[in-house]
Amino acid sequence: MPPLFGTALLLGTLSLSLATFMNVLDSSIANVSIPAISGDLGVSPGQGTWVITSFGIANAISLPLTGWLSQRFGAVRLFTMSVLMFVLASWLCGLAHSLEMLVFFRVLQGLVAGPMIPLSQTLLLSSYPRAKAGTALALWGMTTLVAPVVGPLLGGWFTDTLSWPWIFYINIPVGLFAAALTWSIYRERETPIHKLPIDTIGLSLLVTWVGALQLMLDKGKELDWFASNTIVGLGLVALVTFAVFVVWELTQAHPVVDLRLFKGRNFAFGAFTLSVAYALFFGNVVLLPLWLQQWMGYTATNAGIALAPVGVLAILITPLIGKKITVWDPRRIATVAFLGFALVLWMRSQFTVQTDMMQILIPTVMQGAAMAMFFIPLTTLTLTGISPERIPSAAGLSNFTRITAGAMGTSITTTLWDSRASLHHAHMTESLIQGQGIFGITLESLKASGLSSEQALLQINRMIDQQAYTRAADDIFLASAMIYVGLIGFIWLTKRPLPLPSPLGGGSDSDRGGRAR
Repeated sequence: MPPLFGTALLLGTLSLSLATFMNVLDSSIANVSIPAISGDLGVSPGQGTWVITSFGIANAISLPLTGWLSQRFGAVRLFTMSVLMFVLASWLCGLAHSLEMLVFFRVLQGLVAGPMIPLSQTLLLSSYPRAKAGTALALWGMTTLVAPVVGPLLGGWFTDTLSWPWIFYINIPVGLFAAALTWSIYRERETPIHKLPIDTIGLSLLVTWVGALQLMLDKGKELDWFASNTIVGLGLVALVTFAVFVVWELTQAHPVVDLRLFKGRNFAFGAFTLSVAYALFFGNVVLLPLWLQQWMGYTATNAGIALAPVGVLAILITPLIGKKITVWDPRRIATVAFLGFALVLWMRSQFTVQTDMMQILIPTVMQGAAMAMFFIPLTTLTLTGISPERIPSAAGLSNFTRITAGAMGTSITTTLWDSRASLHHAHMTESLIQGQGIFGITLESLKASGLSSEQALLQINRMIDQQAYTRAADDIFLASAMIYVGLIGFIWLTKRPLPLPSPLGGGSDSDRGGRAR
């Protein structure tokens, strides 16, 4: 199909970028709003994180279906319908008046969002001449970097100024405009439609084991883990269906997920490293605003300001990485990224209850540089050596494992945070004797300021909790830094793609992706 030109090309790029922006925005805009959502719906902040994990898991599950759906209904029609359904789901999220309703609509939102990003790339590449494919992807990629900057700021501002449902309502005008513009430009460029078989059993097994595992992680602390029959049951369901899923997918001619890709050295180690690293990254991205708002007195807006600068260096450095990725060794770039993440998290592990905004902003800005050197090199390494016809399946599976790991990383991080905080609280109070030492002095001081004995004790407990949760966050930051350093070894188990003969070009796509040393 011939490329677009002039106004049509400009508007087509705008429509696809807007839809991508809206999708990526929704994965970050809710982070700073979790305390407000939890308080409004009468649940704990830990339960409030289900709003994030439910979207991620549903999004990951629908990703492998993109190829089948686009061939069954056409890429343009599927993309447009996905955007419109995303708008509807966003509206329903804003109307939700209970956590159960909100999580249900977030699942719906995640399911319909799955095809949007891969199809936006497909349609965008078909719009540009082959020689300008890199430019097209660079323009598209900028939207995915701007969204994490704007997301926390918008989320904080809407939550403090209007109310949390507006973090979802903002998608309505953006999505309707993007869908209308996309359909007007691309409807005559619809892809061929084929009726292909779908692996319904494999899909059912996939939904079952992923859903059971995520439910187990989300509800584990609430139900006292394996002391609960529910948690034991969910664990067994996840384990058994996962085992059956693996066997089934390996024996199918048209599997919903091509697990044979893991036979490739680069794909196996690349996808594993990318997934674990993303789980650490996303878990810490959720933890930081929770700590700031629950225990440091930050408003949602201020928490958004503390998180927003993460995209500054990412926006500046990503174009350079994209240009040099075929010249430089991606393993070296990814190693620098992991060392950068480790340094950032080590700096955060030094946070105390006296930490000010500037101390929080410095590692946040630095993290942007690590982000710029993280996704592109690891994706390049993961897809190296895979034949062109298997690239879509490989990209889909890699994204599935990454997004699933991110959702599970969030659940594990928040659970460990509560667990470590309880441990620190117990250690700090075990030596306190009421009425004696610093405890007695503090109690009398608070009572002298006009508080009753009960109010004074609650105030002291709040101060101890603040210290406990801060130390617990420090523990997670430090452990995450150490894991990042350990992951560097897995990067070097992959093979490097052969560099281009010169920085300006040379070599075909198959040369760059298929040869390795």
